[in-house]
Amino acid sequence: MDYAKINEAAKAYLPQMTKFLRDLIAIPGESCSEEGVIKRIEAEMKEVGFDKVVIDPMGNVMGYMGKGEKIIAFDAHIDTVGIGEIINWTFDPYEGYETDEEIGGRGASDQLGGIVSSVYGAKIMKDLGLIPDDVTVLVTGTVQEEDCDGLCWQYIINEDKVKPEFVVITEPTDNKIYRGHRGRMEIRVQVEGISCHGSAPERGDNAIYKMSEIIQEVRDLNDKLHYDEFLGKGTLAVSQIFFNSPSRCAVADMCAISIDRRLTDGETYLTALDEIKALPSVKKYNAEVTMYDYARPSWKGLTYPTEAFFPTWVIPEDHPACKALVASHKALIGEPVVDKWTFSTNGVSIMGRYGIPCIGFGPGREAQAHAPNERTWKQDLINCAAVYAAVPMLYNK
Repeated sequence: MDYAKINEAAKAYLPQMTKFLRDLIAIPGESCSEEGVIKRIEAEMKEVGFDKVVIDPMGNVMGYMGKGEKIIAFDAHIDTVGIGEIINWTFDPYEGYETDEEIGGRGASDQLGGIVSSVYGAKIMKDLGLIPDDVTVLVTGTVQEEDCDGLCWQYIINEDKVKPEFVVITEPTDNKIYRGHRGRMEIRVQVEGISCHGSAPERGDNAIYKMSEIIQEVRDLNDKLHYDEFLGKGTLAVSQIFFNSPSRCAVADMCAISIDRRLTDGETYLTALDEIKALPSVKKYNAEVTMYDYARPSWKGLTYPTEAFFPTWVIPEDHPACKALVASHKALIGEPVVDKWTFSTNGVSIMGRYGIPCIGFGPGREAQAHAPNERTWKQDLINCAAVYAAVPMLYNK
């Protein structure tokens, strides 16, 4: 393989990649409202010469190159979070900005840059004959990840019947290669009380007071969770609190909290639920402990319900997919650092639920995700397109 030619091709496509990314940034595309972004990606895939481009019933765009039975996939979720308080931005988040080195705007790092580098990485493969005869390269622009990590791939695997050999997750990796991350789940704890007039609270049973005891025990539980040498410790945090009361002059008759539970290797959703159910105040007040569900229509109107559980995944360093990405990085950029994400990705379904190997490398920085003044780096787009282009040949060695 001529690595110099791959790098040259990636550099030559920087103007096209820059325009493509800025076009995508300019289209608001929060979860369940991604139609404009999907249509723009579809057009780019057709323009650069993908052999087949389809938009599935959920609204994911899927571009194919090659004719082999073995599928090597490159996944990028293309929805973004909102912009938050506009006062925190120093530029228009959708108009964005561009310098010689950077591109700014909502989604620049998380993670519209990933689909840009994937599309042009696949084009380089086709240009330079880097797709083995037994391989089909699949680039996916997937929806609703910010709302429900991995739901898109539950649909792709279960309903589209697509099962890749392995998947490169193109979320931002700070120029490193990531081989896993903690899972997560969304837990609800609810207690009941009896309302009464606030002038005589002893007549009622205050659900907020009950919940205050539970919250203290949840906070203490965080320090006792399982530790994994690679992924680190499991964590939990109370993220929301709800109540019901007839008025501000009444005792609350219901109180509930949401818990953001991060699962390290060796933990499951069952063990996590059992830990909460075993807390003394949860037992004392007969609190209900459940896992949230997700059921929201995609931009195409399809609802695909699931539990709000996103399994942990880790791929071994000696797995062929990991070795191929490391070899590509080493040949084209230099010796990589192999690490892990702090946040969650579509790998929770692809590998966490279905055991299809995943490995991560993508443009941008983790710290830019969901932040105001989000940006990415042009060199990252070049590096990722080049590294992606060499992966199928190296995997087949």
